[in-house]
Amino acid sequence: MPSLVECVPNFSEGRDKAKVDALVAALCSVAGVSLLDREMDADHNRSVITIVGPKEAVAEAALRGVGKAAELIDLTKHQGAHPRIGAADVVPFVPIEGVTIEECVALARHVGEQIWKRFGVPVYLYEEAATRPDRVNLENIRRGQFEGLREEAATNPDRAPDFGERRLHPTAGATVVGARKFLIAYNINLNTPDVKVAKEIAKKIRFSSGGMPCVKAMGVELKARNLAQVSINLTDFERTSIFRVFETVKSEATQRGISIVGSEVVGLIPKKALEAAADFYLQLENFDPQQQILENRLATVLGEKKAAGLSALAAPFLDAVAEPAPTPGGGSCAALAGALAAALGHMVAKLSASKKAHAEHAEALQRHAAELAQLREQLQGAIERDAASYEAVLAAYRLPKGTDADKQSRDAAIERASQGATEVPLQVAQATGRVLKHLAQLGPISSPNMASDLKTGIHLGRAALQGALENVKINLDGIRDAGFRERARSRAAELEARLGEATPVSR
Repeated sequence: MPSLVECVPNFSEGRDKAKVDALVAALCSVAGVSLLDREMDADHNRSVITIVGPKEAVAEAALRGVGKAAELIDLTKHQGAHPRIGAADVVPFVPIEGVTIEECVALARHVGEQIWKRFGVPVYLYEEAATRPDRVNLENIRRGQFEGLREEAATNPDRAPDFGERRLHPTAGATVVGARKFLIAYNINLNTPDVKVAKEIAKKIRFSSGGMPCVKAMGVELKARNLAQVSINLTDFERTSIFRVFETVKSEATQRGISIVGSEVVGLIPKKALEAAADFYLQLENFDPQQQILENRLATVLGEKKAAGLSALAAPFLDAVAEPAPTPGGGSCAALAGALAAALGHMVAKLSASKKAHAEHAEALQRHAAELAQLREQLQGAIERDAASYEAVLAAYRLPKGTDADKQSRDAAIERASQGATEVPLQVAQATGRVLKHLAQLGPISSPNMASDLKTGIHLGRAALQGALENVKINLDGIRDAGFRERARSRAAELEARLGEATPVSR
């Protein structure tokens, strides 16, 4: 499974295509980042751009997007139906594959700090990254919008940013950065221009006013279409479905003598949410999405065929390693070895738990299996993260150095990238150390018939840990920050000590 983080920055520009094109170009200028979607709304005067990629690459892309927004968007001249406090208004990070929400929180805080340092734009943290309970909800941070916050930030300590001085950027305002689960942005348009009605309905359905769980909503005016809109964010569509929201808004509108003229999804929506809506409206009996939806069934069948050709699956990665190119290299191979060790441990734990002879250890075996599965995902994601981090180092060295300012910027970029390239193998070593601990504990309680699998896992884990530490050591040579070097060396020494503890079990 690749390591993927989604980022969905919202920019306060939805009318000037050239500016939005420039924002997209900035976001996609980082190697490994892919554009999934872009939306422009003239009434809201807002654009929503969705990108995806490895964690470090997406972080740098987000920073470039915020920098470009600060350059192009002047909030003192901005008007639109959607509330906002910044040129780059909201920058959320969403875990997709091989990344935890905790990692996205750390990513959000790193990006928030860098936004202030690079661009002088103060940053507020929200959702899972919030440092205060009242900042979990975005609407609390955005109260008063740019104009109101500009006055309060300087005088009210409760409205001071998490990063930066107590003042907004003169034209770019402030940016809200956070980590959250997948969110569906869903708007329902009413056949009335009376925005008061839309606001009444929004109040009825949003959770903060006593409505449905995981629903945020507000009423806005669509001047260009002479309509009112209920603008909705669904923060957990499995708790409150999109069809339930639609039906509730329809019912509230009908009570007021109004109908719905249409609805729209802004950005992307999980297929599962649409499958549930289809099931509800068609009243399908015994509906099984995995078996009866063509694309789902094809994915299952093709996946089974892939599993039958294991050597064919391994070949692309081995070919890539063998290429005369710096990535993927030793760091990625160490992460792969760690992931394989975790996978072998998971197999041993699950198979042993299914045997009557080990029934007394079944609960412990299942716990080991679950934790090893999480570690495998983390290490599997690190295969790509390690390559991306080294590519970032190479990109930094290619930056211009013609002027003193260029040299300063280049040196700073090299330092950031080098620290990132050191952090990834440290994480691999740490995760592999945990894998080895699980494998050692499995020895006495797992099936003796799988002792060779367990020993192979331990040998792979030791190789992964040692290989990751070798990458840490070589990367430290190019880092100027003495504090970072000392902390990294200390962590590496602690992890290296675990090699002596991790020996194959004798049976």
